[in-house]
Amino acid sequence: MSKVEGLIAETKLKELLHRNEAEKQKNAVVWALAIIGAIAAVAAIAFAVYKFVTPDYLEDFEEDFDDDFDDYFSEEDQV
Repeated sequence: MSKVEGLIAETKLKELLHRNEAEKQKNAVVWALAIIGAIAAVAAIAFAVYKFVTPDYLEDFEEDFDDDFDDYFSEEDQV
């Protein structure tokens, strides 16, 4: 009977070892995806801060151009 019990115990031990190896592989994938996600989040936050902080030069240019354009023409010249 001890040989059968030994065989069963060995089988259970092998199952536990294989299960642990599979879980380690899954954990590695989860960690890799978590790191990639964290880097993407930091990059998105940095981009949002950059867009918020940088001034909009085009808006100022358009306003100045409209003012200069109005000075050269009078209302009588318009058709």
